[in-house]
Amino acid sequence: MLQELKTRQDKVTKLINRHCKQSGVLQTAIPSLFLIRSDKVDEPSHKVFNPSFCFVSQGLKEILLADERLVYGPSDYLITSINLPVIGTIINASSDVPYLSLKLELSQKEIFEVLKDADLYSNTKDNASRAMLVGQVDLSLLDAVLRLVQLLDYPQDIPYLALTYKKEIIYRLLQGQYGATLAQIAVEGSNAYRIREAIDQIIEQYDQPIRIDTLADLASMSVSSFHRHFKEITAMSPLQFQKQLRLQEARSLLLM
Repeated sequence: MLQELKTRQDKVTKLINRHCKQSGVLQTAIPSLFLIRSDKVDEPSHKVFNPSFCFVSQGLKEILLADERLVYGPSDYLITSINLPVIGTIINASSDVPYLSLKLELSQKEIFEVLKDADLYSNTKDNASRAMLVGQVDLSLLDAVLRLVQLLDYPQDIPYLALTYKKEIIYRLLQGQYGATLAQIAVEGSNAYRIREAIDQIIEQYDQPIRIDTLADLASMSVSSFHRHFKEITAMSPLQFQKQLRLQEARSLLLM
């Protein structure tokens, strides 16, 4: 099993290395699929991480979510179900062995369609859980990832097969150890679904004062319940979340 995983991982590495030849982020011909390369350990990057699946085929990356540190490499994947302000740092890369990874953005609609088609509602849980987690890659998930990336060698097939392969990846994630976390964001009425609406409003109006009672009403929760679920999902209070967004914007303006 380990050897089979290594074989698939090496194939993904070669594909990313061939298609993404320069350091940076490459938006591929496959909708919502990005390839990332870095030939050196980089400075911390402050950004809002959107719902996505990330897989590192070579190298190592660190994500800081509030006070939590998540590190993932070739045997792991990172899954994010809600927009979150984070600090990301590539901590293992060189010109000889560059950091190579991919990011597949996920939409609420796509997750919901797979849940419905595969009748996976029974696997969902209403209890809110952290919206960013590191899981362990298994062979079935890595096979699906490899099939999707291989389409870059056959661009004529992308319009017909990319969506099918992406659905397979979502299906494998929903069947995996953090499937319930991913599913929550697509199930209307779940705590994560309701918190997402409040998060979207904070992001859209990050420069405006926020009223917790207004956000709680938007999520159809009491103020105490809203605070609890918000922190369970984001690792931050609403005010800390807004502060992170404002710090990111200030840093961006300074760099400009």
